[in-house]
Amino acid sequence: MPPKQLYSLKSENIPRATIQRLALYVQVLEDLDRQGTEVISSELLAKACTVNPSQIRKDLAYFGEFGVRGVGYYIKDLIGAIKQSLGVDHVWKTVLVGVGNLGRALLNHAEFRLRGFDIIGAFDCDPFKIGEQVSGLEVLCTKRLKEKVHELDVNLGIITTPPERAQRAANHLVEANIHGILNFAPARITVPDYVYVEYVDFFHHMYSLAFHITLEKER
Repeated sequence: MPPKQLYSLKSENIPRATIQRLALYVQVLEDLDRQGTEVISSELLAKACTVNPSQIRKDLAYFGEFGVRGVGYYIKDLIGAIKQSLGVDHVWKTVLVGVGNLGRALLNHAEFRLRGFDIIGAFDCDPFKIGEQVSGLEVLCTKRLKEKVHELDVNLGIITTPPERAQRAANHLVEANIHGILNFAPARITVPDYVYVEYVDFFHHMYSLAFHITLEKER
């Protein structure tokens, strides 16, 4: 097995689609690792990820040289290299704002912690929810968010509030010096340029499914 090495970006202009594919590669590689596979060719990895082999090689080239000619990729090493390149080779402390049905589901979702995103704080402005225990966490008032983020050295924030409260939740996170927000609320938020926001809107995917099925029926 080749010696381990550190990987760094060869370019800062990495397409968003590449980052998303790298996350997919990790998911597929981890499945293969659990099955006991040690080495895989770019062709087989591409097939498993439903992309072409040249795309995989191009995506990985942003971070360095991977694989052994005539052999393929050592799966454990490639998982480690991609995670290091993406910055997910360590735990990211995270807080969640909005302990409704979706918020509770995410707090109980063990996959977050398994993938290195540890939700260590839950916040809400509803006095009937404050003080509840959800997945081992006490729900705190959002007014305490800044204090707790500083105390716990939190890196990321998740918003699962109703849409009309999303901006207020974002404001609390920004004031607490959070630089990365994952927004599940079906609303756009305004944040300073130094804060990165990712949106998760289930309806975007539902609309896409509805469109493709409707198109197929009309053919």
